[in-house]
Amino acid sequence: MVKMRCRLIKQVNVFTFLSWIPLFFTSLLFALNAQAARLAIVIDDVGYRVNEENKILQMPVAVSIAILPNAPYGRKMAEKAHQQGREILIHLPMAPLGRQPLEKNTLHPAMSREEIARIIQDAIQKVPHAVGMNNHMGSAMTSNLSGMEKVMQALAHYHLYFLDSVTISNTQVTKAAMGTSVPVIRRNVFLDNIQTEAETRHQFNRAISLARKRGSAIAIGHPYPTTIRALQQALATLPGDIELVTPSLLLDHQTARKCIQPHEPKPAPATQLEYLKMVKKALSSSVIFNAFNRYMQKLLDNHPIQKIPNDSGKPEVKQPTENRATNRTGKSPKADQTGVLKAKDACANF
Repeated sequence: MVKMRCRLIKQVNVFTFLSWIPLFFTSLLFALNAQAARLAIVIDDVGYRVNEENKILQMPVAVSIAILPNAPYGRKMAEKAHQQGREILIHLPMAPLGRQPLEKNTLHPAMSREEIARIIQDAIQKVPHAVGMNNHMGSAMTSNLSGMEKVMQALAHYHLYFLDSVTISNTQVTKAAMGTSVPVIRRNVFLDNIQTEAETRHQFNRAISLARKRGSAIAIGHPYPTTIRALQQALATLPGDIELVTPSLLLDHQTARKCIQPHEPKPAPATQLEYLKMVKKALSSSVIFNAFNRYMQKLLDNHPIQKIPNDSGKPEVKQPTENRATNRTGKSPKADQTGVLKAKDACANF
C-alpha cells in the first residue's frame, strides 16, 4: 500500500513537471524577445492621395500617419485612421530654405507668437485625434531657435509630442523644447528621398540596422506608389527581433538614450556555453521561469531529508537552507516615499 502510494505521488509529480515544460519554453521565447528592437514608421503628407493612403491604412496599425492640416481629405483620413486605433500626427507646414510651393499657413520664423499660436490651434482643430506633430519641410524654421521656441510655447498648451523630421542638420527643435512640457523625438531615416522600390527597401533595412544597434529607430516615408509597394513587401517579412511600434512609445526610450551614458555593445556569443549563459541571464526576470523554479524548490522542500553517508557510515540529515534573497537583518532595502529611486539629474525635457 505504501509503495503504491509513493508510486502514485511520483507519477503525479512527473506529470506536473512535464506540464511545466511547454510553459518553460514559452517563457524562453518571451525572454529572448524581450530585447526586441523597436521600429516606428510614419507616413507624411497624408490628405491628398486617397487611393494610395487607403493602402497605407491596410498596413499594420502601428504604421502612423502625419496629416497636412489643409489637405482636402485630411479630416476624412484622420477619422478612418482613428477608427482603426492608428496613431495620428499633424504634419505642420514650416518654411524651407528653398523656394518650393508652400502650403497655406506655413510657419515662418518672423511670425509673431500670437500668429504661430493661432495657426497651431487651427491645425489641431482640422486634424482630429492627433497625439503628435511633425514638420512638413521646415529647414528655415526648424533651424531658427527663436521661431521654434514660439512653436514649443504654443504646443505646451496641448498634450502633443513633437517629432523632429530633421530636414536640416542644425535643427533647433530639441533646444527650443527645453524648459517646456513638450516631449521631442527625432527621425532617423527617410525611406524615399529617391522614389524607387529598391531605394526604399535599402533605407528600410538601414532603419532595421539602426533599431538593432540603438534599441529603436524612426523612419519617415510618403504615400508614393513605390514606397507603398516596398513597405507592403518589407512589413510582410519583418524580422522576428523587430517590433513595429507607434512613435509615442519611443518617447521614453529616446529620453533614456540621452540621459544614460552610452556603452559599447556586447559582442555576440562565440561559443555554445556563452550563449547558454546569455539565455540564463535573459530568463532570470521571467515570471514563468521563476514560478517554475519556485515549484521545483517546493517539491524539494517537501522531501528535505536526504541520506548522505558520512565517514562513520551513518546517514546525516541535510536541512533545507533559508531564503538567501533576504539580507542579514531580514529587511528589504529602503525606498523613498514615491517608491522609486530618485534620478541624479533631470532629463525629463531633452
